[in-house]
Formats: sequence, C-alpha cells, structure tokens
Amino acid sequence: MSKTDNPISKVVSTHRPDLEQEYVPLYKHFHAHPELSHQEKETAAKIAEHLSQKCPDVELHTGIGGHGLAGVLKNGNGATVLLRADIDGLPVEEKSGLEWASKKRMVDLEGVEKPTMHACGHDVHMTSLLAAASLLYNSRDTWSGTLIFCFQPAEEKGQGAQAMVDDGLYDKVPIPDVVLGGHVMPMRAGTLGTKRGLMASSADSLKVTLHGKGGHASQPHRLVDPVVMAASTVMRLQTIVSREVDPADTAVVTCACIIAGDAENVVADNAILKLDLRALNAETRSKVLSSVKRIVNAESMASGAVQDPTFETTRNFPLTINDDEVTQRLEESFGEHFGTDDNSYTSSAAKLGGSEDFGILATAIGKPSSFWTYGGTDPKLWDKVAEEGRPGDVPINHSALFAPVIMPTLQVAVDAYAVAALTWLLEEMMGL
Repeated sequence: MSKTDNPISKVVSTHRPDLEQEYVPLYKHFHAHPELSHQEKETAAKIAEHLSQKCPDVELHTGIGGHGLAGVLKNGNGATVLLRADIDGLPVEEKSGLEWASKKRMVDLEGVEKPTMHACGHDVHMTSLLAAASLLYNSRDTWSGTLIFCFQPAEEKGQGAQAMVDDGLYDKVPIPDVVLGGHVMPMRAGTLGTKRGLMASSADSLKVTLHGKGGHASQPHRLVDPVVMAASTVMRLQTIVSREVDPADTAVVTCACIIAGDAENVVADNAILKLDLRALNAETRSKVLSSVKRIVNAESMASGAVQDPTFETTRNFPLTINDDEVTQRLEESFGEHFGTDDNSYTSSAAKLGGSEDFGILATAIGKPSSFWTYGGTDPKLWDKVAEEGRPGDVPINHSALFAPVIMPTLQVAVDAYAVAALTWLLEEMMGL
C-alpha cells in the first residue's frame, strides 16, 4: 500500500497543523523556559492554555500528582488510547549557543539554586503531543473512540507517573486500552524505531551517608576520616559489575557525586555518596542493590565508623517492557507511514540508554503499552561523524549541548503520536 492510499497517512497529512508557524515557536518557548521536576507550574499552565485554545471540547484535568495534566477527548465508541509526554527539565547549564537557549536558574526542592535546561528533549515531547492533539481534534470526523493526552511531571526523578496514579489519574479519566509514548534520542533526525520486549533498564538511585568523626587534619589518629571511607567504598563498588554480575548480563553501578568537607585542614564528620544503579532484569536488580548495601556496610565497619551508614532511595524506575502485540501493530502502521526503504523506520531499535517511568501508567491498571524512539540529530552532523568515525561528537541526552534539530524531528514526533493513536481509533470507523 502506498502512503497516499494509507488511510492513517491520509488523515495525518490532511490534518497536520502548520508546524513551522504554530509549533516551532511553541517549542522554542518551552526550550527557553524549562522547569525542574515537581516545579513545572508555568509549563503546565502553558500546556493547559494551548490545549484549551486548540481543542476546546477536551475535558481538562490539572494538578494531578503535582503539575500533571490530562485532557480527555471523547468521540464516540471505540478504543481508549492514552498518549503520554513528560514535561520536566534538568539541572544542567545549557551550552548550545542557540538563540532560544535556556538561561534560566531555579531553586530546587532542597533549596539549592541550579541552572535549568531541557537537556533530555521533554520540550520536543510536549510540543509534539500538543500538535498531535490538534491534529486528532481536527480530524475527529474520521475516527471514533476516546483519547487521553497525558502530560506527566517529574519523570527525571522517576516519580511523576506514580504520583499521577496515586493522585487518582484513573478516577479522573477513563481507563485506557493501551498506553503509548516516545522519546527523542541522539539518532539521525527523520528516523524512528520500535522494539518488542525490554526497552529500558530499571534504575535505582541512592543517597548514602557515611558517618565518620571529624576534626583537625593534623590529628588523623583521633578521627574517623569519611573521605577515606568514601574512597575505599567507591572503589569496592566497582567490583560488583565485574565480579558479581554474569558476564552475559549487564548492569551499571555509578557513583556520580561525592560530598564531604569544606576546608583542606578540617576532616568532615560525614561523606555523602550519590549512586545510580541500572539493571536489565529483576533478579540482577535485586542482586546489585543487595551487593551495594553489603559493601557499603562492610567498608563502613572496616573504617571504624561511629554509626552504621544510612541509605535513602531518591529515585526508582521500573523496567520498561513493550507489549509484543501492541508493538507489532505499531510496526505495521509506522512501516506504512514512515517507510522502511530508506531506514526511516526500523522495528529493531536499540534499547534506551537511560530509564523511564512511562510503564507505570500502564502496569498500574494492568494494560499494555509501547514506547518508541526517534532521532533528533541534524542529518548533516550525523552523516559527517559517521563518515569520520566520531560518533562521540553527537551530543547525547542530559548533555549541556543537547538540542534536537527542530525539523524534521518535530514532524516525526507529531506523526508518530497521531499514527499510533489512529492505529486503534480508525478501527471503529473502518470496521477493522
């Protein structure tokens, strides 16, 4: 079937809004005005304003799980589809040099002022979902069913999806038959991919406090040095993956932050380690967590700590597992719409490098879900680094240089949301 004969593609091409005039400026606004997790107040207000203007019949619910929003568009009998976008930024100082680069700083929930940036593409996600909402709203004479546009806060903390569920998301909106979403990645712009099964690793973040005994640096024999304790702990933690995880399996143990002391001649009382743990299955996840706690406790004891270390879990992300049947249906729709001849679409996308709480929106109600990825790297840059063998020159998510090229990234993102939704919503109208 050619693209012109494909009923889904016809709807999308006919009703796609003017992205250059309407949504590129909106994207630039979101990019220039990011907000940290749990503090997305102005972002949520802008989303609500735009959704109300472009889709006046959408039933809008705000303030869910913090600054989460959900818009419901009921349009006759048929499937109920939830489309999700995340909306929070990161504590990163932008160095892209773009005219619309973020210069914003915010005080985080711990009272610390931080630079703030959309360094993970959530600005693309919410802009594209708003554009897709407009497309689907204006094409509602072609499909039948119910749409839920879900704008989720605090994804970067791994807390937003659960917060929305706990705050009664599914008491406010209908239970969806399927939950769908996507993420911009450092891939060639204009490309999109799906993957059946495991799509993203689990993640657990821990704040570990090691308790020493501080004092004058000239009297170490009277002290318990938490810096030495921290150093030995960090080095020992590196053996978990190399010596305790099956070589055929994969895990990550990273100590990304060490905090201890303020002066060179004063030994601090405590040291803080901030750890990030990743795993690809539940058994390995449990093993790594257990090993981390065993090693931290043992190193603390060996150092003569004045008390046991304290552990605080700061983030949890579940495994993201794409439903086979749902993903197979997306493979067919995406393949027909985007095409496979020029590698625009692939059904064998790589797993996410990071983790996601997207799946909670589905597992909380026992429904299937699927999560896809699409490229945001300027094709000229992508081709250049590929030719020169320098893939490391492509800015990745969470980098201070991460700024997806707006086109064709935005159109692919919009089309993906719309095509995915119509895969279920056109059934009723077409008698499929």
